[in-house]
Amino acid sequence: MSLSQAQKKAFRSIGHHLNPVVTVSENGVSENLLAELDRALNDHELIKVKLALAERDDRAAMLNELTQDSRADVVQTIGKMALLYRRNPKANPKLSNVARFENHHGRH
Repeated sequence: MSLSQAQKKAFRSIGHHLNPVVTVSENGVSENLLAELDRALNDHELIKVKLALAERDDRAAMLNELTQDSRADVVQTIGKMALLYRRNPKANPKLSNVARFENHHGRH
């Protein structure tokens, strides 16, 4: 699923205030990391991931691997941070960063 520019803009404004919930280090992608990423995407839909790798090319390759494994969309990358989104129609509105934002701002 590709996101519209309007969705990306809204998600970027939400993501600005988020702290990273998953950190990927030089160790790469493990089953535990993918399980944590999957859980975070299920709960929150929109998450910030820290790519703790020195080289930009390594970060890009790692991000590519993460998004393929998790079926998430990249909303934005800035430096070592990436904002990922994966829709979960059954997400808990109290946990979902998207639902919380929409409820708070009166959008449906």
